[in-house]
Amino acid sequence: MTDLKAIESTVSAAWESGERTDDVKTAVLETIDLLDAGSIRVAQRDGDQWVVNTWVKQAVLMAFGFWDMETIELGPFEYHDKVPLKRHYAQAGVRVVPPATVRRGAFIEAGAVLMPSYVNIGAYVGTGTMVDTWATVGSCAQIGSNVHLSGGVGIGGVLEPPGARPVIIEDNCFIGSRCIVVEGVRVREGAVLGAGVTITGSTKIIDVTGDEPVEYQGEVPERSVVIPGMRTKTYPAGDFGIPAALIIGKRSAATDEKTSLNDALRNFGVSV
Repeated sequence: MTDLKAIESTVSAAWESGERTDDVKTAVLETIDLLDAGSIRVAQRDGDQWVVNTWVKQAVLMAFGFWDMETIELGPFEYHDKVPLKRHYAQAGVRVVPPATVRRGAFIEAGAVLMPSYVNIGAYVGTGTMVDTWATVGSCAQIGSNVHLSGGVGIGGVLEPPGARPVIIEDNCFIGSRCIVVEGVRVREGAVLGAGVTITGSTKIIDVTGDEPVEYQGEVPERSVVIPGMRTKTYPAGDFGIPAALIIGKRSAATDEKTSLNDALRNFGVSV
């Protein structure tokens, strides 16, 4: 039986001391194996919060020092990289359309579908989720169940610092075409991001549905319907518009999710 406490202790101590012994290598690569199998995660939900397992991210960072550059040949394609590719999709119950690529150390839950896309090490993709064409899931990003990442979506990776929260897309979210979500932003359950929404750690997310605007930062409230927007900021050279994200409504909690999503897209005129 895997002794997680012993592995965590070895990884954490090596991170602080800089030691790279055989025992450290064993612990680090075992951590990658556990990530790959979905036995551990970079971050998991605890009540209303997400807890980052810092030692797991430390292991991911240290793993690059233990892998050697290798040539990887897949049919007519050739790659030259350190990180092995994930395998055994049929056994895992995952549909993967060529040339989708997943690095070892990412977990894809049974029932997920990967169109030609990219999932980086440390990421987690839940069951029923569609990672659509040319979408990217960055290192350590946590994608929930029944999520749709539309074509060209960019979910940023957050490896450093190890204690930093990764990008989190919770269950039942719809992320529209060419959206960008980076810098540890959390998109709460059931939210809809219209096409082209960009949210960074400093982006103002403004609820404009009431008499007065309500601002959020770093998190999209659950079931929010969001479109790209602008806000005015004064600089020495004058007033200029900078990007913002506008909450223009909420998905109904009282109806079926698919009906609710269709209503949201229709009623609020959200491009996807």
